[in-house]
Amino acid sequence: MKKFRIYADTSVLGGCFDDEFSEESKSLFENIKSGKFILIISATTLREINNAPDYVQRILAELPPEMVEGIEYSEEIGNLRDAYLKAEVVGPGSKFDAEHIAAASVAEVDFAVSWNFKHIVHYEKISGYQAVNLLNGYKPIHIYSPKEVVEQ
Repeated sequence: MKKFRIYADTSVLGGCFDDEFSEESKSLFENIKSGKFILIISATTLREINNAPDYVQRILAELPPEMVEGIEYSEEIGNLRDAYLKAEVVGPGSKFDAEHIAAASVAEVDFAVSWNFKHIVHYEKISGYQAVNLLNGYKPIHIYSPKEVVEQ
């Protein structure tokens, strides 16, 4: 069975400690531990959780290393992020949200997951990210909330 490569943004890590999102976030990380998914983590995510409480950082530390791949920030990611901003998929204040999707697109993940329903998991934003990807030679990005991908 294929192991899906998924990108999770920072909201999914923090979601483990949010009453509304904890069940699905924890289930997602259990799915990763069990080998269903390979987690792709970007330099953007690592930067954002750098100042998070230890218990949030521990989520990543407790995952089997063979189930986690890192993607470094690159000029390619920056260029795609800037293309999203230029196309006004999101505004400049959401630069790092766009950077998450750019990193996921460059890494060619099977899908990205987020709890950010305003700037990422929103039908208008998803279609915008997909259009910019196609215009720039990338595959359309599939974006979901963790609730849509976990086995409970």
